[in-house]
Amino acid sequence: MTNNEVMISVRYVLEIKNKEVVQMIKDGGVELGVLDVVALLKGEEEEGFVECPTENLHAFLDGLILQRRGPSDGSAKKFSTATINNNTILRKLRIAFEMKDTDVIAALKRAGFTVSKGELSTLFRAPTHKHFMKCGDQFLCNFLKGLTQDLRPPEKKPNPWLLTRKT
Repeated sequence: MTNNEVMISVRYVLEIKNKEVVQMIKDGGVELGVLDVVALLKGEEEEGFVECPTENLHAFLDGLILQRRGPSDGSAKKFSTATINNNTILRKLRIAFEMKDTDVIAALKRAGFTVSKGELSTLFRAPTHKHFMKCGDQFLCNFLKGLTQDLRPPEKKPNPWLLTRKT
């Protein structure tokens, strides 16, 4: 998944407005205007589309954590903002939504994706650990689908991006 797709999906899951996205990114340490965010939230084929820099996605996810959980006690692990991968995105979303392994597994199950607790734990290991596994796009996409089913009422229209995405 691209950084833009992650932002679009999380914004959809939470039903938040562009101004709230701007505030989350600001809380995460990056200053952007509403028009900048609108460009980041456009589809690749749309005019005015701007690719979301890694730093902006980190700031958005960090701002989401701050908004949902409040400031950390100072012992939180700091991630490099030079790169981002699906494992880091999954970890930050898990933190933001205060999910345990069983919650993540249940969200995936609602999306029709089965995973064991052992398989899930490999995604949260250090990349140098011998049992570390990279989180694929399909896994992250299904996790976001499960979150959507959790947090959005069923009568709402589904996220068009998630419907067209091949999982």
